[in-house]
Amino acid sequence: MSRRDEPIGAEMPLLGHLDELKRRVVLSVLILIVGIVVGAIFHRPIINFLMAPAEEFLAAGGSEAVVAGTLVYTELTGYWGPVMKLAVATGISLGLPFFIYQVVVFVVPGLKPNERRALLLLVPFSLLLFGGGVAFGYYIVLPPVFKFLISFGEGVASPLITVGSYLDTTVRLLLLLGLMFELPLVMVFLARLGIITPIWFRRQRRWAVLLAFVLGAVITPTFDPVNQALVAVPIFVLYEVGYWLSKLTHRGRQGAT
Repeated sequence: MSRRDEPIGAEMPLLGHLDELKRRVVLSVLILIVGIVVGAIFHRPIINFLMAPAEEFLAAGGSEAVVAGTLVYTELTGYWGPVMKLAVATGISLGLPFFIYQVVVFVVPGLKPNERRALLLLVPFSLLLFGGGVAFGYYIVLPPVFKFLISFGEGVASPLITVGSYLDTTVRLLLLLGLMFELPLVMVFLARLGIITPIWFRRQRRWAVLLAFVLGAVITPTFDPVNQALVAVPIFVLYEVGYWLSKLTHRGRQGAT
């Protein structure tokens, strides 16, 4: 009998926990592999989609890559390697809701039925938040970042950008922003479990502002304050949203006890 068939709160032997963990890890790995295969098969349209925010600035900068219709690579594995990295990132992105579900179901089986249902509702919201972060990065952050990076050397050097460099920068930024947008969900999760209280979140506001700007500097590949603030401000707003939602969640948890 698997753990999901047991009554909530029931004890399970150590071997049962290990079997359950192994089953969920295997399922997660299979989902990841499927996502990687999908990313590898459809890598061309994905790359074309990721190139869209930079095409205008590349063309204005006279990049030979745009004239030729493609990015460039200078080594035999210069295209294969980035494509595999892109496929892995695609697999992680597509499998994220499933991974979160597996973690929630495995870690919190001892909760009350209403608490468990509340946490399981976080799974679809995690997908929406991750997608919102990726969309924010794609439509809001990437264009000014590319404009700055490509036009910075105007009149001195012309950009000839490799596919590896472009995809590394783009995918890293989109994935990090997608994960950053999960912040309210993490805060609600911790408050719902009673691990961290909303009072603690409130007391850390000034540090949250500082951390938001540090993350803005780390996530964006530029050093200009405008692009850094473009990332830092939404992170702090997400922190505030997480704080207020954690208050509601924590209050509901107290009322249920």
